[in-house]
Amino acid sequence: MSSCIVWFRHDLRLADNPALAAAVQTGLPIVPVFILDDATPGVRGPGAASRWWLHHSLAALDADLRKRGSRLVLRRGPAETVLADLVAASGATAVHWNRLYEIAARERDARIKQALAERGIVATSHKANLLFEPWEVKTGAGDPFKVFTPFWRACRQLPPPERPLPAPDRLAAPAAWPASDALEAWRLLPRTPDWAGGLRDSWNPGEASAHRRLEDFVDDTLARYRDERDLPARAGTSRLSPHLAFGELSPRQVWHAATAREPSAATEKFLAEVGWREFCNNLIFHFGNLAENNFRADFDAFPWAAEDAKVEAWRRGRTGYPIVDAGMRELWTTGWMHNRVRMIVASFLAKDLMVDWRVGERWFWDTLVDADPANNPAGWQWVAGSGADAQPYFRIFNPVLQGEKFDPDGAYVRHWVPEVARLPAQAVHKPWTARSQVDPAYPLPIVDHAQARDRALAAFRSLKQEP
Repeated sequence: MSSCIVWFRHDLRLADNPALAAAVQTGLPIVPVFILDDATPGVRGPGAASRWWLHHSLAALDADLRKRGSRLVLRRGPAETVLADLVAASGATAVHWNRLYEIAARERDARIKQALAERGIVATSHKANLLFEPWEVKTGAGDPFKVFTPFWRACRQLPPPERPLPAPDRLAAPAAWPASDALEAWRLLPRTPDWAGGLRDSWNPGEASAHRRLEDFVDDTLARYRDERDLPARAGTSRLSPHLAFGELSPRQVWHAATAREPSAATEKFLAEVGWREFCNNLIFHFGNLAENNFRADFDAFPWAAEDAKVEAWRRGRTGYPIVDAGMRELWTTGWMHNRVRMIVASFLAKDLMVDWRVGERWFWDTLVDADPANNPAGWQWVAGSGADAQPYFRIFNPVLQGEKFDPDGAYVRHWVPEVARLPAQAVHKPWTARSQVDPAYPLPIVDHAQARDRALAAFRSLKQEP
């Protein structure tokens, strides 16, 4: 008996899943599949923190499928080979999946479509992970946007996103299930040592948890989002990013949940942040591998410093600048970092230390539970100055002033950097001024910010003078 394969990727949900909905409409038995493709060149495998999340998200998806009379088939290997084997094993006559936008994934998907078509099998891709497809948003001249504000303005002039689709009540099962890997055999969870305690305390992966977090945000936080989103000591952000990265929520669900409330400046600001996610995906679709290549080619000649002990101090949260160290410790412990602090720590690495932004991007990729192939590199390039719509080269975050502005009473740094907890507010972001009240184990600044700023500005100016 024939069947229909649904290939899950960054869409680990049952509600508002167009590929799954289209498969249900065929009336065929459905074989839900997830392939851990860590072998196709150019397709980036998940980092350590993301592997932890993936394990639990797949377990939650399988449980949700079993409630509907189905299950999740797991396979590991190159997707082209694995999917061909699954088609043969299941007798599938159709395959559905939701689109990805990185160039390597798109090229792989095109090869799979062609190979399946040669066997008489229809493979259909669907729009599920963006509000607007990259080819739907163009300048008046028909070109892709390189600047966010006009991009988002053009998005807002398009028809609003469609209503989300409901989850199916039941899924028809095949007469016989293809063989599946055991999730535990993939060894996605850390073992020796088990460093994931902070992740377990901070997060609950899965579609149901994602919806609870969305409801809580809209009900309790959205109204103050515009005023508190930059304050890392406040619960002023949505914290939806990992759920969106793994597709436990769709952007349409987020959009409609937010816009169901009365229009406000806070809602518009939040939607613009959803729009930044759209913009980043627009960039990787039109301009290629942002994780490896400078968007601005002139940065190929930038005189980045070599990695040294200062980079390791940055990773460990021991730079001597409390706001930087707090962010890096929050990241290591929870797999997440407040967005304002992400910009501060990125500026410190790329401009105070003048270390290649790709070093930081790779560290974030390995340690963030919301590591995203578009947002992650686009954000790093924006801070470094090498990206699209990047901040001006002369904008170099002062870690002391940033801390004093966005964490004025020091609540955030006191939590993550207890070595400075005894300091009064006027000294907590510059502990070297009250050294006797600081835990002696806490380091002095590894660089002088004023001197580092001058060095970085000189390097940026020389770059701009290159022919």
